[in-house]
Amino acid sequence: MTEPSKVIHVRNVGHEISENDLLQLFQPFGVITKLVMLRAKNQALLQMQDIAAAVNAIQFYSNVQPSIRGRNVYVQFSSHQELTTVEQSSQGRGDEPNRILLVTIHHVLYPITVDVLHQVFSPHGVVEKIVTFQKSAGFQALIQYQLLQTAISARSSLQGRNIYDGCCQLDIQFSNLDELQVNYNNERSRDYTNPNLPAEQKGKSPQQGYGDAGAMYSVQGSGPRGVGFPQMGNAAAIAAAFPSGLPPGISGTNDRCTVLVSNVDPDRIDEDKLFNLFSLYGNIVRIKILRNKPDHALVQMGDGFQAELAVHFLKGAMLFGQRLEVNYSKHPNIITGPETRDYSNSNLNRFNRNAAKNYRYCCSPTKMIHLSTLPQDVTEEEIVVHVEEHGPIVNTKLFEMNGKKQALVLFESEEQATEALVCKHATSLDGSIIRISFSQLQSI
Repeated sequence: MTEPSKVIHVRNVGHEISENDLLQLFQPFGVITKLVMLRAKNQALLQMQDIAAAVNAIQFYSNVQPSIRGRNVYVQFSSHQELTTVEQSSQGRGDEPNRILLVTIHHVLYPITVDVLHQVFSPHGVVEKIVTFQKSAGFQALIQYQLLQTAISARSSLQGRNIYDGCCQLDIQFSNLDELQVNYNNERSRDYTNPNLPAEQKGKSPQQGYGDAGAMYSVQGSGPRGVGFPQMGNAAAIAAAFPSGLPPGISGTNDRCTVLVSNVDPDRIDEDKLFNLFSLYGNIVRIKILRNKPDHALVQMGDGFQAELAVHFLKGAMLFGQRLEVNYSKHPNIITGPETRDYSNSNLNRFNRNAAKNYRYCCSPTKMIHLSTLPQDVTEEEIVVHVEEHGPIVNTKLFEMNGKKQALVLFESEEQATEALVCKHATSLDGSIIRISFSQLQSI
């Protein structure tokens, strides 16, 4: 077996896989100091800041198959202990200075817009273009200067600095791109050389992000055509959530997205209640209650990993006096039809934002629920009245975090807490749509 090294060897790196794809895959484990794309061999060499970060990455991806743009890539320790100048030059640029900077921002506590980035980077020279994009692994930006020397100066001065005190730390590398092509001038992208660009594409939702498979902009590489910035897969969010390895009992290898739920109470269950429960473990695509077997339902999750979490954590859970059976279905997906409820575009899907945080919170049902997005003037008494029909309440706690009211409610049993969650999640309390999840705290 190859001796551990802070250099990671990546194989099966197809031409469609970019440098930024690989950065997103490994950034959850630590700072990446060098990256060499060996295009002729469909390989890459990537150097972490230290061996411990590389070991964590290799251990994690030995349990979870990393995939980029639908292609499986394979990782192992490199025989190199350091990437030298010779190895870097083999890809044409490597860490060679460039007027385009790739900026990763860690510990983001405040909104980062194009205007904020321009204020930070423009003192070092003329900034021509900025593109920002939010990925599950973090917030990134590409910043194009007019001159190479000003980009070098900016990287030297700003690397490792915080935009705000104690947060929003800058990790700056030279990009291997030759030119940024910006299609829209808005808070997420800006071409300062062309102020007449539209704010949005006609017919597109203004909320659409730059992770949407390059729909909003493209970047020009050295090849013959522009390449849309990639939408990263699930692996980066999983890696960020479980840097020391997956939870016990989770393999990370399941590829079946649809689960069969049986032994539900047909008189008390409906699609929305199933959504409230299963959306704790991933995004929901569709749900269908089987009319010929009304105590059975099919739930299609966003991917196989999310389905595995649901099966693992919900098998045997008690709900409405019934013990749930949750297994993988033989059906790969749920066909759209009049008896099918589609949730693919629901803004209540929890994993559209902060996927890594939501993965970390996955657990079997507990006796305690956590309530958030509460009204600012809510009282404990109002919270108790809202959920007490589901069982005796042992204790409650109302508190404030980051200026927002939240609460914990402890029931006598897991079943009572589960019933409160499926019935009261996404309901209105004094005009606020509340969110409910299980808390892993043992006591209040």
